[in-house]
Amino acid sequence: MSDERRMEVLRAIVQDYVSSREPVGSRAIVERHHLGVSPATVRNDMAYLEESGYIMQPHTSAGRIPTDKGYRHFVDQISTLKPLSVAERRAIEAFLGEAVDLDDVLERTARRLAQFTHQVAIIQYPSLRRSVLRHLELVPVSERHLLLVVITENGRVEQRTLEVSGALPDLSRLRTTLNERLVGCRLTDLSTPLADLEEEVEPDLRPLVHAIGNQLVETMKLDTEERIILAGTANLARSPLDFPRTIGPVLEALEEQVVMLRLITELARDEAIAVSIGSENHHEGLSEASLVTTTYGVDEGHSPMGALAVLGPTRMDYPGTMAAVRAVARYVSQILNSQ
Repeated sequence: MSDERRMEVLRAIVQDYVSSREPVGSRAIVERHHLGVSPATVRNDMAYLEESGYIMQPHTSAGRIPTDKGYRHFVDQISTLKPLSVAERRAIEAFLGEAVDLDDVLERTARRLAQFTHQVAIIQYPSLRRSVLRHLELVPVSERHLLLVVITENGRVEQRTLEVSGALPDLSRLRTTLNERLVGCRLTDLSTPLADLEEEVEPDLRPLVHAIGNQLVETMKLDTEERIILAGTANLARSPLDFPRTIGPVLEALEEQVVMLRLITELARDEAIAVSIGSENHHEGLSEASLVTTTYGVDEGHSPMGALAVLGPTRMDYPGTMAAVRAVARYVSQILNSQ
């Protein structure tokens, strides 16, 4: 027997099962894929693949379906991804290009990715802890209240209101000084320059600089890196047969944002596409699901801004999903890095 032909049989089973959701028999493989061998030979190859754990027989019919191991081998053999069509690329560019801020970019990204793949799209929100300050704005809102606006390099905007002990001073000079000293710093590294600045400014401004520093620290504490955006959850309900144990465990897993965030960040590495199949997810609720993940954006420290993923059943169009994830990640990266 030929190992290469066995793998061709496995690819045929994966492709036919993904497209039809029906167990695949030897005669169908011969008729559709023109392997140049008889159904009996294909049956022998299928017997070997089943014994090796690549395929299984779901019931007493002659057809077979892929196992997690079979899907894994299929995915590992994908050497090139078919690029999106011109129409698809233009649709992404137009849709994301209309976004007005970071929130809009990420929400549009999730919606477009869900539409392309007909699965669930998951976007990790950029963390303040990895963000670099672009601008700090001080806006008086009353005699005793100040609005602190933090704008990061990746477009994230955070607003906090401060109550001051006395009347607000003229903020123009302080605003200029703060931006001269702090712009370009990571938010996690602001403590030292703020402490130095507190010692240098006029005594009457020191309480305000101290309050601004404390508010930035508190904002960082509130940012737990556990924020994700979901789109397309309803797509799972359109294929209930792909989840024999019911769709409930998958939906429950999606609601556990900490779990999903950990999964996609563990998978995502640089700009590579990572795929986790079935039991590889190490979460019981996702034992019948697959995740296709990558990173997006690059911050000033040359680290990814975040990760994005698509979640669906193991009976997934892996090449198409991987291509869509890669393309959408590149477009959102271009938008965020050009801001």
